Amino acid sequence: MNKNALLDLFFPQVCSACKNQLSDNEHFICVDCRHRLPTTNFHLDNNPFVKKVFYGRAKIEAATALLRFEKKGIVQQLLHQLKYGKNEEVSNFFGLWLGEELKSNQLYKNNIDLVIPVPLHPKKLKKRGYNQVTKFGQNIAKALKAEFNDQLLIKITNSNQSQATKSRLERWQLNNEAFAITKPQLLQNKHILLVDDVITTGNTLEACIIELNKAENIKISIATMAIA
Repeated sequence: MNKNALLDLFFPQVCSACKNQLSDNEHFICVDCRHRLPTTNFHLDNNPFVKKVFYGRAKIEAATALLRFEKKGIVQQLLHQLKYGKNEEVSNFFGLWLGEELKSNQLYKNNIDLVIPVPLHPKKLKKRGYNQVTKFGQNIAKALKAEFNDQLLIKITNSNQSQATKSRLERWQLNNEAFAITKPQLLQNKHILLVDDVITTGNTLEACIIELNKAENIKISIATMAIA
């Protein structure tokens, strides 16, 4: 018995969603749970649903979200594991999945120069230990043959108030997030793909876009794991 088989015997790999044991040809999530994930397919038919969130607020070239976020649904469960359960493999899994789909999409293929994740404030990053969208963005960048950089956009405000249980209006009223670009010259003439975990009101992404637009002659597109 090889080492991996021995490890599986005593520490079997389980599905991150249903917790049932994974078969030999399954990884991270079982086939049944993957089929139950509510995919949007926005990028497959250039559906403008995500772009409409930003109409009149920010100019974006293309936008997509891999999944629909539903209260008490499987996507919420996985994102909760990612943000609070130290399960960074969720970010890796979604990044590999969406990256594979975007690399054959004409809106993204050969068009994206730079992938930037929505940043965490340094205090929150230290507490969590990682930015939950880093691996997501890295895998998409690799698929699109683009550069990944998490140092060009930083967060300069730190709110300890969780907005997960707030209404849409309350989230809008509480939103005072501020970001800053560190080296605007490295953003000039670039098509940037801004990545995040989930879109709710769009306020966070809008704040990022406003700051990024201080660089000259840039284009911005958006890709997220989910949309509420």
